[in-house]
Amino acid sequence: MSAADSILAAAGASARLAELHGQPAPAWETPVPLGARQRLPSFPADALPGWVGAQVTAVAEFTQTPIDLAGCLALAALSTAAGGRAIVNVRGTWVEPVNIFTVVAMPPGSRKSAVFRAMTQPLLNAERQLAERTQPRIVEAELARRVAKAAAEKAAGIAAGSGIPGGDPDKLADATDAAMAVEAIKVPVLPRLVADDITPEKAASLLAEQGGRLAVLSAEGGIFATVAGRYSSTPNMEVFLKGHAGDMLRVDRQGRPTEHVEHAALTLGLAIQPEVITDIAKMPGFRGKGLLGRLLYALPASNIGRRRINPPAPAAEVVSRYDTQLQNLVNALYDWEDPARLQLTPDAHAEFLALETRTEPRLHPETGDLGHLGDWAGKYVGAVARIAGLLHLAAHVDDGWRTPIEVDTMRAAIQLGEYFTAHAVATFDAMGSDPDQHAARDIHAWIERTKPERFTVRQLFSKLPRSKFPKVAELETPLDLLEQHGWIRRLPDPERTGPGRRPSPTYLVHPDLCGTGAQTPSTPPENR
Repeated sequence: MSAADSILAAAGASARLAELHGQPAPAWETPVPLGARQRLPSFPADALPGWVGAQVTAVAEFTQTPIDLAGCLALAALSTAAGGRAIVNVRGTWVEPVNIFTVVAMPPGSRKSAVFRAMTQPLLNAERQLAERTQPRIVEAELARRVAKAAAEKAAGIAAGSGIPGGDPDKLADATDAAMAVEAIKVPVLPRLVADDITPEKAASLLAEQGGRLAVLSAEGGIFATVAGRYSSTPNMEVFLKGHAGDMLRVDRQGRPTEHVEHAALTLGLAIQPEVITDIAKMPGFRGKGLLGRLLYALPASNIGRRRINPPAPAAEVVSRYDTQLQNLVNALYDWEDPARLQLTPDAHAEFLALETRTEPRLHPETGDLGHLGDWAGKYVGAVARIAGLLHLAAHVDDGWRTPIEVDTMRAAIQLGEYFTAHAVATFDAMGSDPDQHAARDIHAWIERTKPERFTVRQLFSKLPRSKFPKVAELETPLDLLEQHGWIRRLPDPERTGPGRRPSPTYLVHPDLCGTGAQTPSTPPENR
């Protein structure tokens, strides 16, 4: 225990002794903060183009979920539509692809699936229409290949039966031409935009099959355990690292030729439980190899228990416009083989340069406020460029590749970047913090929300989620921590006057936390 902790513990003990002997309890002192759990900004839906922001706001209101989930999924949906089809030309040889990785941490029962359906259904609709458009070409190519293969087999048989040692040169040439004609016929694959629960190996195969473009959108975080080696016992994150950076990917599959992807473009849009945040930090290689630094995090405050009943459904025109515009963006870019190069206007480039200038000192490992998460912060300005590209394409669905990115779009992207920065700082803090401090913060949040002047351990246990506090004994250490920091004060245990259950310990709450502003506690409730 540190010297400060010893002083805090002694103060709490003296307060209990004073009350035990009927003496006035000492005045409350200023409590010591528990650590950084700052109030995080909400997702700035106004930074999105109108048709996207309207859907995000309407879906969040109807599902009574934090706007962060719908907002992050909107960006992931735009990334799915445009990923691999466009790049932002920042300056010189510096280009940024427009695919992103987003992760939203929300507790169970947060209606994540409903938001996923609302925000990603247009992608599935577009995928189905692409498949319907491609199916006749598949049938035609398969038939042509069967006919060509039959002709090749016939030509090979003629060459083999020529009776000339080594074969008749003319017939061998005919057979060779026929075989090459078979190989020249490529059967298209059914278009696939979105995958859900998928292994890294399957993701790599689908990326190669789909021309290097794929999105993994899931309302669960199981993919992290899969990447960490749930099935193979060996972490495999190469496809995710290369799929984010736009690097070359080679796929070797048994019994099939090696497949080559020149520039892989993978999108991630995931919703996970908050506990997974600390779990993935412990997974081998996740931070060391840079995967955690590629994620755009959101840690929205839960509104469970405070949700409106029967809120209005999204307006039909809002849903229809979102569906139409997102499908149009998919269709406009789907057939692009070489990605469109999005340029910046001079004003947008100046705004981006100013962002770089402000950000660089923040990365200093000793004096910068982002120095402790250099793996994430080092990719921050690049992420802003990617977001700017997505916002630009969403604002100019039909011809975004013909016009440069404007300064207002860059400012909107920077606004979103500031949001993700605040949430990244909180996320990495959560990854490295003490579990007992997490538990103490949860108790502190309950006290701040309900504002009791005093409470018993039994009362507290009945109000906290069993997923976090399955046993009463698990409250002991975080309560001690809160008392050491001066937020609560344990009263002397009353004497037992007969058989039965021992009375539950009672704690007074600091007046600043319970909102009374008084120094003298009120009459205690029944000890139940």
